[in-house]
Amino acid sequence: MYKTIISAVAFSLLAGGCSLQNVEPWERDILARDKMQLDPYPVDRYLDDHIYYSKESSTGGAGVGGGGCGCN
Repeated sequence: MYKTIISAVAFSLLAGGCSLQNVEPWERDILARDKMQLDPYPVDRYLDDHIYYSKESSTGGAGVGGGGCGCN
């Protein structure tokens, strides 16, 4: 139990230390690229979700219509 707490505290300290690094103005163009975003290809994710939910005949939180036949 204590090992879990200690490792969680150590991880949070390490992860928090990474956020203290300053980003220089000439480095911001690299961070602003589409592939650096959390969802770099939203259209591809939407289409994959649509196909998955159509085959599973259920809907998730992505806002795509459901149905087993895929004719939405």
